[in-house]
Amino acid sequence: MKKFRNPVPTVDIIIEIQREDGKHGIVLIKRKNPPDGWAIPGGFVDYGESLEEAAVREAKEETSLDIQLKKQLHTYSDPNRDPRLHTISTVFIASAQGEPNAQDDALEIGIFTKEEINFSLAFDHNTILTDYFERKKG
Repeated sequence: MKKFRNPVPTVDIIIEIQREDGKHGIVLIKRKNPPDGWAIPGGFVDYGESLEEAAVREAKEETSLDIQLKKQLHTYSDPNRDPRLHTISTVFIASAQGEPNAQDDALEIGIFTKEEINFSLAFDHNTILTDYFERKKG
């Protein structure tokens, strides 16, 4: 009997938020576990959970923020996007208010403007944010 292997569904959440200095930015987390580096909050979809439910849960677990989903940005499926295994990520754009706090898989957390994100991100998150900022312009 042939054993089938399937990609694992994940979600990533671009959380738009206003900083204390009045500037608008997005929340990034510094990962506690490999692969190391800064990343968009997100994670694996649990069995029996919708993509939307997973996005809300993962955002809360990693940032302590209650988010409002605005829309889906895109689904990313490059088999090499995650060095650990083949994942397919649906990316959501969300809004939130308040002060994020690093929790769960997040070692650090920050709110960054587009101009401040001048460093490499984990996974394919540089590609995701390039797409996000391009669509935001248009």
